[in-house]
Amino acid sequence: MRASLFSRRTIRQGAISSVGSVKIKLLLAFVILFTLIALVGRTPSFKGWRHQDASLHRSSRPRKKYALLINTWKRNDLLKQSISHYASCPGLGSIHIVWSEPDPPSDSLIKFLNHVIQSDFKDGREIELKFDINKEDSLNNRFKEIKDFKTDAVFSIDDDIIFPCTTVEFAFNVWHTAQDTMVGFVPRLHWDDRSKGNRGNYMYRGWWSVWWTGTYSMVLSKAAFFHKKYLNLYTYSMPSSIREYVTKNRNCEDIAMSFLVANATGAPPIWVKGKIFEIGSTGISSLGGHAEKRSHCVNKFAAEYGRMPLVSTSVKAMDSRNSWFW
Repeated sequence: MRASLFSRRTIRQGAISSVGSVKIKLLLAFVILFTLIALVGRTPSFKGWRHQDASLHRSSRPRKKYALLINTWKRNDLLKQSISHYASCPGLGSIHIVWSEPDPPSDSLIKFLNHVIQSDFKDGREIELKFDINKEDSLNNRFKEIKDFKTDAVFSIDDDIIFPCTTVEFAFNVWHTAQDTMVGFVPRLHWDDRSKGNRGNYMYRGWWSVWWTGTYSMVLSKAAFFHKKYLNLYTYSMPSSIREYVTKNRNCEDIAMSFLVANATGAPPIWVKGKIFEIGSTGISSLGGHAEKRSHCVNKFAAEYGRMPLVSTSVKAMDSRNSWFW
């Protein structure tokens, strides 16, 4: 009797062990299959198929070009790095450098930048380089109207951040679907500060608030596409008190542009997810009390418009060809 029980127990344990072994094997097979699928999806990036991927970007990009509007201030080394990179982007048509320094650009700087641009003429493109010289040192210079723009699209960028050309081209394509709004890489948020007991007092919030809430209402002009018509509106139609405030406080010209576009369209901006490479280490945002100053700008500008024109959204554009999950 004991032998019979022992035999049945042994058989049962063996069956359980066998089932467990099968489950482990199935799990391992699933992991291997998932890995193979992921590797196949990633194969073009490391198995010599770069030409096929490049042709996809060339065939899908719009025929029209965009103008690079780059803001700089006494950082020629960063300016050189930025121009050297963006000159290779296929959709670039012209480069306009906003120059507000007391001394004009040196001959050596101009020579270097022209050499960089000319080295990219091999594909038949001709990129125009211009310095937009300003006598007055004001952040409003960033958005002064430029009469000889040959493109509708403006890619506004700071001199200390770089995006891969494929990312810029994708954002350019997104902008073509909504040319009246701003399309950019750096989202920010405003929200109603009800802690003070009165509705209508707003707070400026940075990236972590965007990440936490999943919403945003601005994309900063340090990396954004917009229509050239907004340069005219910023210079001539936006309340002059806002431009004066920007000049006096040396801050918030990007928030002013977000207010301007939102007021004109009644629509939110579009955030494009993309890799950001920061090549600089200092700026206005690194100074103490930055968030409080920006909150004051938001309230000041809302008062000038007589309402809050910014529109919050949770929409995010991303290139699924270069993403694991979408």
